[in-house]
Amino acid sequence: MSKQEKRSQQALFEPVRIGDMELSNRIAMAPLTRSRAIEGNVPGPLTEEYYAQRATAGLIVAEATQISQAAQGYTSTPGIHSAEQIAGWRKVTDAVHAKGGRIVLQLWHTGRISHEAFQPDGRAPGAPSPVRAEGVQTFIIGTGKVPTAIPRELTLAEIAAIIDDYRKAARNAIEAGFDGVEIHGANGYLIDQFMRDGSNLRTDEYGGSIENRTRFMFEVAQAVANEIGAGRTGIRISPVSPSNGSRESNPQPLFERAVERLNTLGLAFLHVVEGATGGPRDIAPFDYAALRERFDGAWIGNNGYDREMAIQAVASGTVDMVAFGRAYIFNPDLVRRLKENAPLNDKFDDVSLYGGGSAHGYTDYPTLDEVTA
Repeated sequence: MSKQEKRSQQALFEPVRIGDMELSNRIAMAPLTRSRAIEGNVPGPLTEEYYAQRATAGLIVAEATQISQAAQGYTSTPGIHSAEQIAGWRKVTDAVHAKGGRIVLQLWHTGRISHEAFQPDGRAPGAPSPVRAEGVQTFIIGTGKVPTAIPRELTLAEIAAIIDDYRKAARNAIEAGFDGVEIHGANGYLIDQFMRDGSNLRTDEYGGSIENRTRFMFEVAQAVANEIGAGRTGIRISPVSPSNGSRESNPQPLFERAVERLNTLGLAFLHVVEGATGGPRDIAPFDYAALRERFDGAWIGNNGYDREMAIQAVASGTVDMVAFGRAYIFNPDLVRRLKENAPLNDKFDDVSLYGGGSAHGYTDYPTLDEVTA
């Protein structure tokens, strides 16, 4: 895909090809953790309805989904490592495809953002180094909010096994009917932990130099792309976001090299959180254009875009797609609302963004047709 390509002011709403995927428009639904999985961390009937309601997005990036039991860090988040989970996701993808949508699954390992309660053997969660994410909490049913654990350092054998877990999860996602996957390399989770000098204190081939700290991300992306095809593989990064205690002393050269390495794989897209995830875009200086020059696939911009910003960013060629997050929680018909410049729904005051077993605050946000009926 050409960089900085000038387009029409309507390009945001026009079809586009991203990797192997033909999309109806350039609006993406960002991955949004909702903590709604049912027993066995399986996506249930409400999840099927939720995504089907949002199938007019050019591309849905389904919520972060753990690649193994050990990858879990939060209560009621879905997985893609059991037969029951694959079957549950198959119902979701069938429902989205029946409405003409396209959907990829975000592959997730939380690393140190976890707790012994989620680990299959009751041990501390694995991470690049035994460095706790200070001030970060998770939620355990029956206990409430608790600090994340002090992690243990992963061995080289464990690292190799986790890379294979990503590969198997990608294959499971295709079996479940997804059009592709997005590797979660952002927001202070495992891949991001390996990248940053605030969480990676290793002295072996996965630590120290930029080349070594970008190795795990590259090897995961390579394994996934080799398994399902680069044209169905994307990755999300957040160069300056402090999410989950993420710290890096010099992000510009680190992420420039990471993107250079990823570009050799021919991935479909790079999904970039600009600024602090869910927060200010200007939290720290960073040259995103320098990253874009290093990547030949599609660039999906994310974080704090409104309608006018999105239209202009796509028209100018600054981005190829724009991903919307919370606006998609409250507006199942967001594409139509943006196209018609219609008002957006506000969040219901009486529900949380996370958890809950009912439709309220999940599948009952009204469409424009329902508002005007």
